[in-house]
Amino acid sequence: MVKMRGIQRRHVRAAVAMLAVPVLVAGPFVAPAQAQENTVLRVALVQEVDHLNPFLASFSSSAMIGRMAWEFLTLPSAEDATPTGGVAEKWEPSPDGLTWTFTIREGMTWSDGEPVTAADAAFTFNRIMEDPAAAEANGSYVTNFESVTAPDDRTLVIKIKEPQASMTALDVPIVPEHIWADVEDMADPKTNSIEYVGVGDGPFLITEFRRNEVVKLKANPDYWRGAPKVDELQFVSYENADAAVNALLTSEVDFINRLTPTQFDSLKGKDGITTNQAVGRRFNDLLLNPGAQTLERKPIGDGHPALRDVRVRKAIATAIDPQTIVDKVVGGYGELPGGIVPPLYEDFHFTPSPEQAYKFDPEAAKAMLDEAGYPMGPDGVRVGPDGKPLKFRLTGRASEDFDQRVADYVAGWLDAVGISVTKELVSDNEVDVKTSAGNYDMALSGWGTNPDPDYILAKQACESLPAVSGSNSTAAFFCDEEYDRLYEQQRAETDPAARAELVRQAQARYYDQVPSVVLDYDNALEAYRSDKFESFTKQPADNGPIMEQNGPWGFYGAVPAGESAAADDGGSAGMWIAVGAGVLIVGAGAGLLVARRKKSIEDQE
Repeated sequence: MVKMRGIQRRHVRAAVAMLAVPVLVAGPFVAPAQAQENTVLRVALVQEVDHLNPFLASFSSSAMIGRMAWEFLTLPSAEDATPTGGVAEKWEPSPDGLTWTFTIREGMTWSDGEPVTAADAAFTFNRIMEDPAAAEANGSYVTNFESVTAPDDRTLVIKIKEPQASMTALDVPIVPEHIWADVEDMADPKTNSIEYVGVGDGPFLITEFRRNEVVKLKANPDYWRGAPKVDELQFVSYENADAAVNALLTSEVDFINRLTPTQFDSLKGKDGITTNQAVGRRFNDLLLNPGAQTLERKPIGDGHPALRDVRVRKAIATAIDPQTIVDKVVGGYGELPGGIVPPLYEDFHFTPSPEQAYKFDPEAAKAMLDEAGYPMGPDGVRVGPDGKPLKFRLTGRASEDFDQRVADYVAGWLDAVGISVTKELVSDNEVDVKTSAGNYDMALSGWGTNPDPDYILAKQACESLPAVSGSNSTAAFFCDEEYDRLYEQQRAETDPAARAELVRQAQARYYDQVPSVVLDYDNALEAYRSDKFESFTKQPADNGPIMEQNGPWGFYGAVPAGESAAADDGGSAGMWIAVGAGVLIVGAGAGLLVARRKKSIEDQE
């Protein structure tokens, strides 16, 4: 049985209903005075940072840092993930839904003193639309865009080819045109330098990047919601979770996430430490290379040809036991899998029917492979019609306990049905390089999903195939006409219930074609030094994670121990929300002040 340890799922239904509603947000709140002593909030990172350049950043750690440094047009609120204002203070679709007008917030400035204008937003979107390299991280958001213009400093006009339900969920950081306009090659290493990534308008500003060591950010005193209370935010890299846990225990860092169940349980009740178990927005999956190719349908990579056969992929799904993964690997801190939208987002989540579901059955998997023409060889390894043995590489992250343990299980399960597996556990960057080039057979992967499902669905569409080998534009090299038809229908559907049904149908098609096997939905397991920090803002507010949110709220909202704070969470205080012809006044909400802490990383060097 699945063990769920005292956690209730929060279903973010309100976010769905609010996505296409015109919203008017009041001006920024006034933050309390800064605490007098210098403080630093230090966060442990086990995952590598691939890029700070927001056009290229694809790792969740990199995207999280970007959420601290740059504002978005709109972003999901901390309270319940409904859209709230960022660079845009209000927005309005035309009657036909094909023109969206965003009013840019007045008085916002970049950290170098230049004003934030509609031209910055237009530049950001147009660069993604026109430059394939700039589209690597966020290109799926603009594939339906016809044009983006800035008639004046406070007006942004986006014209789209057909109605798009996710127009208030464009998860794209807006960058300053006067800084980025001279970049000719987005792959140029200089785009990770402070000259470029150091100019922002978020709650924190990037000041230093030492790869595989630390990313430092300072508080932005001019942040429109109010300056954070922490002087410096540091993301400190560790080789593995054990090293990060030791750093937390010795107060070298203040916050850690992605804990293993054993680590999480061991930290419960420790003096000065508080744990947080949260409903997760992530899924873990096993990629099965279906035949990597570019957008022009040019084959790339060196994936095993047998995996292009959907019958082989279905047999693999039947040979895998997700129940064991939930029980043994994540220790009950997770849920059994279905589609690629986690059950946190209930309206969009797909659960296969008993007839659709892959049931763990090694004998059935053997029969499926026999029937498909892959007989057992004399050495116990099956052979394909082309005479090539079913010997697959399994790529995973050496730094992740999940990958290490699941790789062992998968190798054993597949060996039992006649498929030989060689485990290749390497660095995060090596996994990224191999998978983005199609140089893998099977690979352990995973995604953090947004409240609006369009992004994760788009990553599976043919339009997300890479323009060139090595791009991160696609999630699994999946390209299927039936899936694309359903994806495009859901994107254009503005009725929430009808759209949700199409989203589930698209996931059902993905599930049937098995470009990857979803393995589980993890809970977020986190811990922090509660002798240094009283609380952090969660998303959603009652039982969500603190780190890796859809927004900056977690660390922007940290409250130092012994201090009280009250601030806007981006979804409650000081906000007016227009709903149709009526107006809803949303009352004051939880505090959003970021903590201060004395000791800095220099003390360790």
